[in-house]
Amino acid sequence: MSFRSEFLDDALAAYIQAHCTAPDEVQQDLIEATAALGDASIMQISPAQGALMTLLTTLLQPRFAVEVGTFTGYSALAVARALPPGGRLLCCDISEEWTAIARDHWERAGVADRIDLRIGPALDTLRSLPPEPAVDLAFIDADKGSYIDYYEELVPRLSARGVILVDNTLWDGHVANPAQTDSTTELLRAFNARVVADERVLVSLLPVGDGVSVITRRAG
Repeated sequence: MSFRSEFLDDALAAYIQAHCTAPDEVQQDLIEATAALGDASIMQISPAQGALMTLLTTLLQPRFAVEVGTFTGYSALAVARALPPGGRLLCCDISEEWTAIARDHWERAGVADRIDLRIGPALDTLRSLPPEPAVDLAFIDADKGSYIDYYEELVPRLSARGVILVDNTLWDGHVANPAQTDSTTELLRAFNARVVADERVLVSLLPVGDGVSVITRRAG
């Protein structure tokens, strides 16, 4: 299963992966189970991105984390295993089939008791959350047409030191290619433009995986 970003050559991508914390046995089994899904497996984050998410969770020690788009559960596993005692992860997805794979591997990893999975439209789940700024970590990796809506629900709920991670914000590098005008690329360009112009937040777009935007609220 290849995790190469289109904007990295094979040698550099392999070097990066070799110098990030490697997947453990459960994570590797999950990678293989996801690869067996065929074309859909492209939606799984890279192991390098998973390592980054575990590292950030370790540093932030979130009491409450939210994931929008769970798929087969690799990113949720990366976060849940680093939560502090009593920390919770709320996962939003619409697929019983794909999240069944996730549940199995969460159980094997011993983190299932830290995860609340909600099957249904993520916007409904986000809007049902209390309005208080209690989200310490969020990850958005779902339908690109709703990215702005998810972001707008999460920013007001973000705690003072909270962080939002957003996947696919480089989209194989297409966002920087003016000749690329398909709808998904345009949606991601619009999202990136919205965030960088938002005076409520600070953002850094990292060339990890398919591009990860790291967003936090400005002080004051």
